[in-house]
Amino acid sequence: MSGDGVTTSRARNKAGAGLKIERVWTTEGVHPYDEVAWERRDIVMTNWRDGSVNFEQRGVEFPETWSVNAANIVTTKYFRGAVGTPEREWSLRQLIDRVVTTYRTAGEEYGYFAGPADAEIFAHELTWMLLHQVFSFNSPVWFNVGTPSPQQVSACFILAVDDSMDSILDWYKEEGLIFKGGSGSGVNLSRIRSSRELLSSGGNASGPVSFMRGADASAGTIKSGGATRRAAKMVILDVDHPDIQEFVVTKAREEDKIRALRDAGFDMDLGGADIVSVQYQNANNSVRVSDEFMTAVENGGGFDLRGRLDGAVIETIDAKNLFRTISHAAWECADPGLQYDDTINDWHTCPETGRITASNPCSEYLHLDNSSCNLASLNLMKFLRADGGFEVEKFVRSVEFVITAMDISICFADFPTEKIGETTRAYRQLGIGYANLGALLMASGLPYDSEQGRSVAAAITSLMTGTAYRRSAELAGVVGAYDGYARNAEPHKRVMRKHAAANDEIKPTGTVATAIVREATKQWTQGNKIGDKFGWRNSQASVLAPTGTIGLMMDCDTTGVEPDLALVKFKKLVGGGSMQIVNQTVPRALRSLGYPEEQVEAIIEHIADHGHVVDAPGLKPEHYPVFDCAMGERSIAPMGHVRMMAAVQPFISGAISKTVNMPEQATVEDVEKIYFEGWKLGLKALAIYRDNCKVGQPLSVAKPNKAAATIQAPAAEVEKVVEKVVEYRPVRKRLPKKRPSQTVSFSVGGAEGYLTASSYPDDGLGEVFLKMSKQGSTLAGVMDAFSVAISIGLQYGVPLETYVSKFTNMRFEPAGMTDDPDVRMAASVMDYIFRRLALDFLPYERRAELGIFTASERAAQLRAEAEAEASGADLTAMAASAPVEAPTEPKTGPIAQPAQETADVAAAKPAPSVGSSTELLEAVIGKAADAPLCFTCGTKMRPAGSCYVCEGCGSTSGCS
Repeated sequence: MSGDGVTTSRARNKAGAGLKIERVWTTEGVHPYDEVAWERRDIVMTNWRDGSVNFEQRGVEFPETWSVNAANIVTTKYFRGAVGTPEREWSLRQLIDRVVTTYRTAGEEYGYFAGPADAEIFAHELTWMLLHQVFSFNSPVWFNVGTPSPQQVSACFILAVDDSMDSILDWYKEEGLIFKGGSGSGVNLSRIRSSRELLSSGGNASGPVSFMRGADASAGTIKSGGATRRAAKMVILDVDHPDIQEFVVTKAREEDKIRALRDAGFDMDLGGADIVSVQYQNANNSVRVSDEFMTAVENGGGFDLRGRLDGAVIETIDAKNLFRTISHAAWECADPGLQYDDTINDWHTCPETGRITASNPCSEYLHLDNSSCNLASLNLMKFLRADGGFEVEKFVRSVEFVITAMDISICFADFPTEKIGETTRAYRQLGIGYANLGALLMASGLPYDSEQGRSVAAAITSLMTGTAYRRSAELAGVVGAYDGYARNAEPHKRVMRKHAAANDEIKPTGTVATAIVREATKQWTQGNKIGDKFGWRNSQASVLAPTGTIGLMMDCDTTGVEPDLALVKFKKLVGGGSMQIVNQTVPRALRSLGYPEEQVEAIIEHIADHGHVVDAPGLKPEHYPVFDCAMGERSIAPMGHVRMMAAVQPFISGAISKTVNMPEQATVEDVEKIYFEGWKLGLKALAIYRDNCKVGQPLSVAKPNKAAATIQAPAAEVEKVVEKVVEYRPVRKRLPKKRPSQTVSFSVGGAEGYLTASSYPDDGLGEVFLKMSKQGSTLAGVMDAFSVAISIGLQYGVPLETYVSKFTNMRFEPAGMTDDPDVRMAASVMDYIFRRLALDFLPYERRAELGIFTASERAAQLRAEAEAEASGADLTAMAASAPVEAPTEPKTGPIAQPAQETADVAAAKPAPSVGSSTELLEAVIGKAADAPLCFTCGTKMRPAGSCYVCEGCGSTSGCS
């Protein structure tokens, strides 16, 4: 093992002196802790259900510059020791010292430094960078290093499963151990024989999909009892496996169950009491596709599915049909993603040892079976100068420090299994990456989806990986190359030349990108020269991870390679409370673009009010793309995300954790195009997520907007209509003294009230009265005033559907369960009231356009869907050609919630009004963002790569 003391000592004696370390961030004679102002804070976390305190630690110590959010996350997630005991950590100094001291001691023990003075400078530099949020190690380092627990430092693991029951049961056990340590794992099940092959006893094999059930149940159990984070796992199947079609549709079929069970009244919310009855929900699924398959898709040919025992052809299928099935399943439920096998293995540094068959849960770590990777990420905004330049030299030196520390960690690290430990110590896989790319580009005045933006991203990524491999080659000269290098020397050198050649193909735009590319070229040239002499210390150097929790720890506006989520964010305040602010990247971007201060203030005020830059006073339309985000009024097109991934992929040893978000209106053909272009552009892995695809969503039966029919009207007629509108004055149509009315009692989230709705004798709602709380109370007065305003509006001709469209999905407390069998869940009292009114007074066609349906209508859609599935018909075509027949009158009964709100309204529990930037964005743009609720604190999580992170407590749905 290259990580043991004997091997490193021999290498040091042969190579000579260790590393000489020079200062970059620190000042000689001044400890990093003495350069910052410290303050004491009280960290109190409340339960989202009832407001009770679920965590409290008072008097913790952090630098004044650290945000409340970052301090909360570090205190609750990373401080070790039982709360309330003397052993409990209470200061950031203790946390950093615990980790850095361990790294320094191991570095000296294993011969990395030339002398004690170099070790001390190294420790000070690491301390300074961690203290000032320049970079962060992945979460397992903070969880485990320097504690009595096993020193597990890796966040990403890849397992292997063979075609035997012993191996399958080992897989279950090994996954559990990895989850317990706060990490995630992935596995390829393609070695397991298919359900269409025979056992030695003569019966049919179970097939890999059946064994996925047991692993999923195990992950769900550990997830529920885990102390650090939920289980994260990836399951992969090769495209030529005979059970591939069953594998592809597993999660899509389970989504059908979720819809049916939810409509029957079961609690199918994420984390709900009944969701455990649904299978395969704890893993991401991916299909490993080959160039042969993708070429068959492109040319319309057949493709062979082969048995696992002897490789014999079991069936020849139509490649395009299978590709359509994959894309349709992803369209329905976001699974499966694709991994491009030939591209992955073409960039493999160690093919003589074995092929790359699997990845970690987020698809950024791709290497040998039974291996692991520890991650660390740099905060790119820390290298952006005030004049818009990039601190190239500091960036290079920082990468050197981080890579050195990461490699040292393998020397002392513990691993969950002996096999993983042996492979990791022999191949020493590292995963340096970055966060805040989206913020860096915006602050520089560069659109994310632009040639300039991609040029800067590619240049920085190339510089990072080139420097990392150069330092790895230097480490090989000090403590020896990785054990597996000798047998893989030629393929490793070939991949290094591929990286360098890709760097030469970058076409820098602007002085900043040009300077970065120039330095990157220098690093690749020097690194390959040193590597030719000494080899490399690490078989892998870089990945782009989701950086969920650690991104919040570093106060990053954006995670990984992602653009900004939105222009407004949710900020916690010292002492409790929160406020909505415009991202601080925005004013910096406006100043970079040359706007004077008074215009900057006006534009920021517009963004705060509207959530976007459209029609902002004084902002030039050509600058709008600079402020495009992942969500909102001006969201980046799906191919914009794919193009950014393609720009940086050639400079990453592994791959990129990122999900390409697609609008709800995207088609299966759009998914096919994204997956196909990902292959053409040289990506290693790709996953998509279509808004609202993960919850019950009725087939669209709304008729085309009548406004479209008027487009062809003669110009003269249009002018007449306009004239009439201008001259029209509304006239109030009062209700008669005696009018039909109905009263409904209701309860929303425990708050009770009465709704009285009166209509005109010739039909049509004309009056609404709401009764809540005691007469004379503030709430009663507000409800009376609101009722009068709505009633007068109705009598002046404001259509009811206008009110319904404005007030449904409105989110505030009280919210949650109701006692109305027609509307089981409501996001607020207003949401409930106007859903009830829509069901009682609007015709079917109007409600269909608004996405509000009765139980009978939803049941008819499900029956039609089931019949179409049974007959093999295309569901989308069926919905378009045979819409559900509209009832003549509104009917009562449980309704299906509209697609735009089902992410967390259709099965919502009582929740705070706004608890994260994702929820804030929903409030600003009036659109439900697809993201799960946090298992710990209940606020809505936000995307981080292909995972999700909670801004409230730092919990993640994956590995980072």
